[in-house]
Amino acid sequence: MLGPSAAAGLTHPAAPKLTGFDVAELVVAGGLALLGVRSLLRWLRLDFPARGAGERVLYSLHVMARVGLWFAFALFFVGSALSEEPAGLRWYVLVLIALAGVQMLTTLALGRGGGSRP
Repeated sequence: MLGPSAAAGLTHPAAPKLTGFDVAELVVAGGLALLGVRSLLRWLRLDFPARGAGERVLYSLHVMARVGLWFAFALFFVGSALSEEPAGLRWYVLVLIALAGVQMLTTLALGRGGGSRP
């Protein structure tokens, strides 16, 4: 248990001050999140006639990467707006690159399938 002198030294961090640029980033993040929801609803409505479990997994990864990119970009803008050190978010670019890579690889794998589909 903390004594009165130790408890007096504890302070809550101040809420970040939002500038006009930060508010604009949050608005962009909201727009990207809405596009992510729209993309998710669009992809859930599509019927994909998979020929096997492997193709179904590839398609699920593809949809996850496409929809996930919208939300990842939205979170990047939220983090940039609310972070006191936006330069500390440079590692997050790897998340975006990984999702784009998964999307590209699953597109190639699904596209090289047999010629039974138009």
